[in-house]
Amino acid sequence: MSLTRTNLAKTIKKQYFFKLKANITSFTLLIGVQLLALLFSLGGVASSSFGSSSIRLNTQYYTADIVIIFTLIWAFVMAITITTKPHRDLDFTFVTNRLSSSFANILYLLTVSIVGSMMAILSDNLLRVIIYTFLDKQFYSSTMGLQEFIMGISITSFYVLMVCSIGYFVGTLVQISSLFTILLPALFFGSLFLRPSMDEKPIITNAFEYYLLESSLTLFIVKIVITTALFFTISTSILNRMEVRQ
Repeated sequence: MSLTRTNLAKTIKKQYFFKLKANITSFTLLIGVQLLALLFSLGGVASSSFGSSSIRLNTQYYTADIVIIFTLIWAFVMAITITTKPHRDLDFTFVTNRLSSSFANILYLLTVSIVGSMMAILSDNLLRVIIYTFLDKQFYSSTMGLQEFIMGISITSFYVLMVCSIGYFVGTLVQISSLFTILLPALFFGSLFLRPSMDEKPIITNAFEYYLLESSLTLFIVKIVITTALFFTISTSILNRMEVRQ
């Protein structure tokens, strides 16, 4: 037993800062992943061409979309990693419980989401500089205002945080039973082909469109917040019922 008196808020704060320091290499990995994504982005994300017998015009479009996709993948992996036993055992250097550990993990993943999103959006400017400097092409770009910049970071952060919550949920299930390492990929790839009916799209396609094609900002935020909260709540409840050193 410990004679140190503490409370939940202080414990969460200590664990949160500890996790930031202990997982500092994850941000180094993020830089490497986004630089790799920039390399892929140099080929453009889309292209179009038109012309006649005397002239032909080819147009390539460059955005940070590939960087954002790579950031989502990185966030998903990081969320799974933080649920593994070596990371959970580090929490026992504190006077703690599963609840405070889960809250600290959520705060850490929230930080990861914001930092990753900011770097992904800012990489668009770096991509423009690289194209303008090193590629021998006629280059035209539109400027991003402060409002668009903040909106881009906010929306990307919501997406990254939701992916983190899914990864955290997946990692939690794997800690319960290793069978989920086989079952979950099978369910995912199976949903790529499973259709409610022959005339409808696959279930996974409908799920992506449900979040990606939402035109209302308010409904988009509500969808993301509810989904993220649901995954984190279920994961926290599962981890809280596990044995202390399981």
